[in-house]
Amino acid sequence: MQRFVSSVVSFALLTLTGCGVVDTQQPTGRFEVLVLGIAQDGGLPHVGCSKPCCVAARRSGRRLYPASLAIHDSETGRLCLVEATPRIEPQLDLLHGLTGQRHRSRQPVDAVMITHAHIGHYLGLAQFGFEVAATKDLPVFVTERFSDYLRGHGPWRQLVEMQQIALRPTTAGTEFSPIPGITVTPVKVPHRDEFSDTMAFRIQGPNKTVLFVPDIDSWRDNPSLLERLVEGVDIAYLDATFYDGSELPGRDLTKIRHPFMTDTMQRLDGQAKLHPGRFRFIHLNHTNPALHDPKLRRSISARGFRIAVQGERVGI
Repeated sequence: MQRFVSSVVSFALLTLTGCGVVDTQQPTGRFEVLVLGIAQDGGLPHVGCSKPCCVAARRSGRRLYPASLAIHDSETGRLCLVEATPRIEPQLDLLHGLTGQRHRSRQPVDAVMITHAHIGHYLGLAQFGFEVAATKDLPVFVTERFSDYLRGHGPWRQLVEMQQIALRPTTAGTEFSPIPGITVTPVKVPHRDEFSDTMAFRIQGPNKTVLFVPDIDSWRDNPSLLERLVEGVDIAYLDATFYDGSELPGRDLTKIRHPFMTDTMQRLDGQAKLHPGRFRFIHLNHTNPALHDPKLRRSISARGFRIAVQGERVGI
């Protein structure tokens, strides 16, 4: 039966990624980080998009979910969700399939931590509410400003008042533990902060540290920030919304600021060659050619970088 379940999960991941077979074997050790989504907030296909990338995805059934991770403790079965995206249901199903926890129901995870209040990162919180999962005191780790926003605005306020979620305010630079044995340090990063500030997460297990930076402004205005973020990190998941900016002709990219992949690769080129696979791109816009052009993907890989893959697992 277990072999059958593993085969089903592997087939589903192949359909999701469209990029080849994914190694879904659980890493050796107690803790692991799993990738539940690699796309920008709208995923692929993207609402309102009639470009060939989305037309082809709809026809083929290819689905890429918004950027999200999870942390799994194999000894206790505890799960922490990193980002609550609009596609939270299939992402939780993917997580439960990979970790053998399809028995979970009202409490699908044991904790949630969220980087910031943009739609692809927190709208999924609504699914924990009275109308859907009706969780009980689910810990949600967000910054103080983000916490104030959730307490003060519906429908999020109802989640707090009905004790579906229990907000756990965090502070940049101060460690917290979403599940026992894991330490997370939020790092404030520059981004559009309409409703909350924006954090990157350094996720530290007993053996390795993973960096998660799905959203950030250009490195050019903060020349030392990238180097400081990746220092001492074993695996870094980095914002790759746009490849070089040419994929959105006619759009003012100063209003949707993100580092170009070309710029990030140039800055990390030497380190990537020394440690292939250390730097992995995530949060790719649906128009990003790195999602669709096999030749381009091979050239990125040849430089020592990787595109993150839904379902990949990293032991920490």
